[in-house]
Amino acid sequence: MLSALVAFGVRCLLVGLFLPFSALDKILNFKQATVQASQAVSNRLLATALIGCGLGVEIIMSAAILAGFVDRLAAFILAGYCIVTALLWKQFWKEPDFRLKGSSAGREVFWDFMKNVALAGGFLLLAFGSDAVGVVRFIHHPLQSSHPYAVPEASNDR
Repeated sequence: MLSALVAFGVRCLLVGLFLPFSALDKILNFKQATVQASQAVSNRLLATALIGCGLGVEIIMSAAILAGFVDRLAAFILAGYCIVTALLWKQFWKEPDFRLKGSSAGREVFWDFMKNVALAGGFLLLAFGSDAVGVVRFIHHPLQSSHPYAVPEASNDR
């Protein structure tokens, strides 16, 4: 029982940025989110669609990870989402003042970019596991759940 609670807690930490916080922010501040998205794509309708899709990804994939239902594929999708959002909205290379020492808005954006990349790595660990066998398993069975809350019969954590 304890191991299942720890597994759930770890998953809550991993998706907590998206569900509830980022998803709720998109719902409560949809207009502002669309304005921000319009900075990456010039078409207002496309920006609105991107925010709507992002909201769906954040809610549905996070819920799948928490439920342990098709969680490996959900983690893979969220990893891709983290990379795409980093590339679209964390473009530190476009900041005119990027430097390693002293005040720099570019460096702040760089750290946000790297946080997205690191979070993607965490999701990929959930999708693939920590070894090459897990990558092969995912490729052959991407819809298979990781069964995160299953406790082996011989467990001593009852």
